[in-house]
Parts: sequence; C-alpha cells; structure tokens
Amino acid sequence: MKEGIHPEFKSVSVRCACGNEFTSASTKDEIRVEICSACHPFFTGKQKLVDSAGRVERFYKKYAHLDQYKGKADELKAQRLAKADGDEEQGAE
Repeated sequence: MKEGIHPEFKSVSVRCACGNEFTSASTKDEIRVEICSACHPFFTGKQKLVDSAGRVERFYKKYAHLDQYKGKADELKAQRLAKADGDEEQGAE
C-alpha cells in the first residue's frame, strides 16, 4: 500500500435530528442524520410519516387538480358497463 494517500479513519459522533447520538467510524469529523434506528418506524414499530423536505406536500400540490376527475372516472366506467350490457342483450336476441 502506498504511504500518505489514504484518509484518516477515526471514531466520530453521529447525531440524529431526534436527539440520539452514537459513535461510528468515518473519515469525516462529524455526521448528522435525519433519521436513525432510535426513531425509524421499522425499528420502533410505530407508524409515522417520514417527510423529507416537504416531499409529501409537494406531491399533493402537484396532483391536487386530479380531484376534479375523481367522479368523472366512475361515471365513465358506469357508462361503459351499461353500454357493454346493452350490446350483450342486443346480441342475444
């Protein structure tokens, strides 16, 4: 191995947004994370929404205009089924 080209690997403090702090190894001096094993839904068994930088709100805002079509889709489906039933009855005669 060449000397002097590898970064120093040391123990560092990892801080979570929930306040949990633990030690790990890295080449950085400090690591900050948004979610850790102390607050992640998989490890805690509690269901909670993990929203990173407002992504959920952005999704709802992007597709909010589609609510106006919600009833129309059901109507069109009912019309197609009625038409298909009418076609079957005419074919049976």
